[in-house]
Amino acid sequence: MKPLVSVIIPTYNRDYILEGAIKSVLKQTYKPIELIVVDDGSKDQTPFIVKRYPLKYVRLPKNFGVSFARNRGILKSKGELIAFLDSDDEFLPQKIEKQVDFFLKNLQCKVLQTEELWYKGEKRLNPKKHHAKAEGFFLDRAVKLCVVSISTVMLKREVFHELGLFDEEFPVCEDYEYWLRVALHLPVYLLKEPLVVKHGGRKDQLSERKGLDFYRIKALLKTFRNYYPRLSEEEKLLILAEAKRKTQIFSKGALKHGNLKALFELSKMWSNFYPKALPKF
Repeated sequence: MKPLVSVIIPTYNRDYILEGAIKSVLKQTYKPIELIVVDDGSKDQTPFIVKRYPLKYVRLPKNFGVSFARNRGILKSKGELIAFLDSDDEFLPQKIEKQVDFFLKNLQCKVLQTEELWYKGEKRLNPKKHHAKAEGFFLDRAVKLCVVSISTVMLKREVFHELGLFDEEFPVCEDYEYWLRVALHLPVYLLKEPLVVKHGGRKDQLSERKGLDFYRIKALLKTFRNYYPRLSEEEKLLILAEAKRKTQIFSKGALKHGNLKALFELSKMWSNFYPKALPKF
């Protein structure tokens, strides 16, 4: 019996582009699929668009943020395998079929991503070398930037039982924080074929917000604190060194733009970070 795959699309005020994502899931060559659209309090025509399609619609009463929306989708889902799709991206037709086939042939795999095609408007972009997708154990790369793409990844449900859900305290960089957790526990497998179309360059994308390093620093310090007893000395240095590097860059930018509130919050974050039990590095 073929495993059920749950595909979760969180969305917020994306009525102008959401249908492309929905249709790309419904056109998959693989069945069975459970498609869940989580509407994070949209005030546009999203409810009317979603009703045209055979899917599970979860409407939230207000805008809670992408972590909350994804988590509601996970909790509502029934699939053995769970995939995510941002509402401005699209799956290519064989995406799910090829990932399921990989899982069935590689039973040890728990997290699998694919390559993707990048577009900014109508223009095709070539990812830079440092954007190369993670494969295997990847903490050394996970601390620097997000090298697992949320719209390409498929996970076994058990991963969420083992590592928890997305952290709802992160309005942005929630995927960066989650992949840090994954990187400490599991290898990521890679299908070296582009099976997702990723669209970028719009102002409503979370990745376009300023000051993202604030939340990356928060994620690094959280990871260090929560997993301190099991971290090797090398891992401790790797995480703290990157947190301090990002702090220097962020502080310089905040000073330049007079963002004293952000500097205060960052200082407070570091002050609360060092419990008496931990030596200062």
